[in-house]
Amino acid sequence: MSRSRVFSRAFKLAALSRMEGGENVSALSRELSVRRKLLYEWRDAFRAGGPEALRGPGRPRKGSVVVGAKSGGARGSRTSGPGDELAAARLRIAELERKVGQQALEADFFRHALRLFETSRGPSDRPGGTASTASSRPGRGGKAD
Repeated sequence: MSRSRVFSRAFKLAALSRMEGGENVSALSRELSVRRKLLYEWRDAFRAGGPEALRGPGRPRKGSVVVGAKSGGARGSRTSGPGDELAAARLRIAELERKVGQQALEADFFRHALRLFETSRGPSDRPGGTASTASSRPGRGGKAD
């Protein structure tokens, strides 16, 4: 039985930034030798709790935010700083830019496909030819009977 690997917070954040930047998740997981599911778990944890949610196993350092802790007590009562909000905003911007890029690619693809379709369905070069394909029914413009 193999021992589970422990990844640093910096490694996780770097993987997430590449993932949010639009890199293919399957290719990224192969390159980093990490399960795809684990990348998605890191992403969900980061979205829920920011960089602190990606901390390693074990006891948290003194004074650090405990993810999921109730804010009524002394522990976990610190609020996220402007750096965390800035990092989250940058990730969101990268995600939105990736989506805009994907939509632009899709629009170009379909525009090109429509042009190809319109040219392929144009009038035939033959005299008396039709714009569509010949019927497969006998006596309806198909091959000679």
